Amino acid sequence: MCKIRWKIEEFHRELKQLTGIESCQCRKARIQKNHIACAILVWLRLKDIAYQTGQTIYQLKYALLSDYLIQQLKRPNIFRRFV
Repeated sequence: MCKIRWKIEEFHRELKQLTGIESCQCRKARIQKNHIACAILVWLRLKDIAYQTGQTIYQLKYALLSDYLIQQLKRPNIFRRFV
């Protein structure tokens, strides 16, 4: 029983930390359901890729963000408005 509970705790922690499930500011129930469904799909995809590559989902997300940040630092895409 404790193993099942721990897996549920891991799921909640990973879902909150990795998918941005808490960042939905919409008030309509339908939009909130869509946001939650998308967050769960992202989590499932991260778990699948992590399993295939032999990484943790935290390592995978860090690598994805690291690659993105390196790309943006090489070629910043910032539009500035000069007044």
